[in-house]
Amino acid sequence: MIKKKFQYIPEGSTPYQEKFINCMMRAGKKSVARRVFSDAMAILKGQGNKNPEEIFDKAMHNVMPNTEVKAKRVGGSVYQIPVEVKPGRQLALAMRWIIGACRSKKGQPMAKKLAAELLDASKETGAAFKKREDVHRMALANKAFAHLAKYS
Repeated sequence: MIKKKFQYIPEGSTPYQEKFINCMMRAGKKSVARRVFSDAMAILKGQGNKNPEEIFDKAMHNVMPNTEVKAKRVGGSVYQIPVEVKPGRQLALAMRWIIGACRSKKGQPMAKKLAAELLDASKETGAAFKKREDVHRMALANKAFAHLAKYS
């Protein structure tokens, strides 16, 4: 029998938020990542938003992709084949895109950039949501190659 490790989740934090903090962490500095995340939530709350956790959940849900393209070599050609995204990968991509969009902006503290990106993503705007739309558009454009997916 395999025992699962006990996972400590701080009071008032959800597993999604802890996963996001772990993805945001650099060089093993979890306390820094946790402080940036809590500061971003405080900024969202200070802007008049009653529930910043709801904004976080809505932003994650809006950025999660439904389809993506995978490269498949058939004959001598490489085709971009649209495939559905599994739920675990949807979450990972959404987190990666939001964090990447925050890191690409310059000139502000990370907490402010994260708060702004979460707010934008919850309103279906911003760089992370644009990335999702680009991936979805590419999958629609390559819909003609969907029949090749069964040979994967």
